[in-house]
Amino acid sequence: MNKHAIMYRNLSQEDLIKSGAFSLPMAIDALKRSLIQYRDNEILFPEKIVQVFNEETNERINCLPATLLPEKLCGVKWVSVFPPNPVKYGTQNLSAIITLSSIENGYPVCVMDGTLCSNMRVAAVGALAADLLARQDAESIGFIGAGEQAKMHLLGMKSVRPNLKVCRVAAKTVEDERIFVKSVKPLFPDMEFVVCNTVLEDAIRDSDIIVTATSAQAPLLKPEWIKKGAFYSHVGGYECDYRVIQMADKLVCDDWDVVKHRLSTITRVYKEGLITDSDISGNLVEIFDGSRPGRESDDEFIVFSAAGLSYVDIAIAHDMFRRSEEKDAGTMVALQEKMVFEHENLAEFVEI
Repeated sequence: MNKHAIMYRNLSQEDLIKSGAFSLPMAIDALKRSLIQYRDNEILFPEKIVQVFNEETNERINCLPATLLPEKLCGVKWVSVFPPNPVKYGTQNLSAIITLSSIENGYPVCVMDGTLCSNMRVAAVGALAADLLARQDAESIGFIGAGEQAKMHLLGMKSVRPNLKVCRVAAKTVEDERIFVKSVKPLFPDMEFVVCNTVLEDAIRDSDIIVTATSAQAPLLKPEWIKKGAFYSHVGGYECDYRVIQMADKLVCDDWDVVKHRLSTITRVYKEGLITDSDISGNLVEIFDGSRPGRESDDEFIVFSAAGLSYVDIAIAHDMFRRSEEKDAGTMVALQEKMVFEHENLAEFVEI
């Protein structure tokens, strides 16, 4: 091989799944590691670039870079979010590509599907929060929303609370709820699944863990449905009644400084002056490293809100890449086989 050849591994979503990279425990471990690395200034995390193409629907493409200094790896996630896709085209609203490059020579080492990684990251963050903040004896989980994030969240929650026995789901349509059950039931034959026939309250009442994962911008979750001691993972934007935030015994975020600039319910409550910075009980890393308390009693109602930290995506992508590399999964692709002026018969192809 020419010494100037640059090769990288191309990994489709199917390659990643078949190589064993679809692992929630692996993603949670990567999350834990990256939270500590970021705390210890071992991650470079510049501002993301956002290009919005429709302000009304928030159709956008984001460019999110991060560098893992201990792993000597720089990554970038190029992610599109087009909320109208499911209704307009019957397709998913999110797709992503992740590129990983060595910071020793600057060359790319991997280009992979980023949609799986993105969904795993959201679920891993919610799962770690649940592990730290949900009751140890939690047995039931209720979902408002039945899409990919809801399904992925169940995998994450079950990985940290294997004693979960009952899963209730409510969505826009009964068909959405049935598809949810059909998709995840084979993974959890020990669980009882309850289709709530679009009645949101039925999914939430008596649930120890609550997840809202929707594209709706409405106060769907009501405070009177929530049992004492529940844990609530708020995944999307505006998904719950303001009173849900106000009644919480603890409010925890992945990173409050990031969350407060987003459009989630907790941000709306903050901007309207109904809560202050002092009402935030801590960031996830502070609960994880023990510098702030997690759950202190079985009766506490705890809300977790995440903005999404893309350095976590890159950490998870790194581990997915390494696992796939061990299995020799995917395809090795030549970015170049030689330098430009090393190509034979160059005059035949150059336009001047």
